[in-house]
Amino acid sequence: MIIKNLAPLSLIGCLAGLPLVAQAEMASLTDSEMSSVQGQGLGLVLEDFVFAHGDDPSLEHTFKITGIKSSLGEDVEVTVSKLYIARGAVDGDFGQDSNFGSVLNPVNLGRLSNPYTIDVVDGNTVGITDKAVLQIAAPTLVDPTAGFDCLDIAAVAGSGSCSSRPATSSFQGERFDLGLMLEAKVGDKDPNNLNIHAKSAVIDGSYLRLWADEDMDGGAATQLVAQFRLNLYTPELSINSCDALGQSCGDTVQLKNFELELALGNSLQPMYLDVNGSGNFVFEIKNIRETLSGTIASNGQRSGSDAATWDAFENYYNDPNGEFKSNLRIGELNVAGENFGSAKIEGLQIQYLRIESHDLGN
Repeated sequence: MIIKNLAPLSLIGCLAGLPLVAQAEMASLTDSEMSSVQGQGLGLVLEDFVFAHGDDPSLEHTFKITGIKSSLGEDVEVTVSKLYIARGAVDGDFGQDSNFGSVLNPVNLGRLSNPYTIDVVDGNTVGITDKAVLQIAAPTLVDPTAGFDCLDIAAVAGSGSCSSRPATSSFQGERFDLGLMLEAKVGDKDPNNLNIHAKSAVIDGSYLRLWADEDMDGGAATQLVAQFRLNLYTPELSINSCDALGQSCGDTVQLKNFELELALGNSLQPMYLDVNGSGNFVFEIKNIRETLSGTIASNGQRSGSDAATWDAFENYYNDPNGEFKSNLRIGELNVAGENFGSAKIEGLQIQYLRIESHDLGN
């Protein structure tokens, strides 16, 4: 499957019209047969997949974000000059990868044994009490004895917890190169560029969960609530400011052996998504104390405390399942050829977060 320079609606139509590999005649089911069918959600595997936007300047299809004003009232236009998803590195040689999107080879996304999924799950199974939860998830992490190292582009089975396999000389694997090139133009000034490229990337273990919950301010209305987990593993993430033609480059920042495990919202601190009265977007993660009503003894011991509340705090700070904490690890930070060594942030927890958009044009 190759998708190039498509507008969003065209992309949806293209996906909807993909031919099925298996050929079978559809047949009607009787009422008794239908009553025995149990829904298990939707699994999605894309084989021979290539996505490319903006790789052919002769085409008129562009993706632009307009209607933004600077603090001085100037028009701001953001153009996605290039966006691609293609095959990652082969046999440990980055010379055979997509070369920042200039060579687009097909890649598989998901495996039949561990696909991308869209499902409605019982909230009680994921810590969200008595709610039906819409879950959109990448392939899950697996037992390290059966999976592949998430960073090694020559990983073999039994070396790590990622289900997605690296490419080899004879197999295209499920790891992809991902690139995004942005051009921002403010008024009549020369445009600025920001480019991000990830090689042999893996997002196994990522998911988005959505459900309806009570209004965050205690009202009777319900609103959209979310829990977002983003895992991104790549042996090389690079950031530069080259123009759309790959010229006039500034210094490149390379993050090698990059691991991001970002947790936004959780079962005790859901992520509230709302639009306020002025039409601006509101994103908020509540303080955990506001979601737990029981008291804790002055000595901090379970004895004398509300047991359920004490247990919830204990689970939150210990985080045995890795649900509440975010981690960032960089094996090597390289700026313009200078090696600044490794860096890591582990066990980061969001105690409270509120982001609200504002109209700078007013």
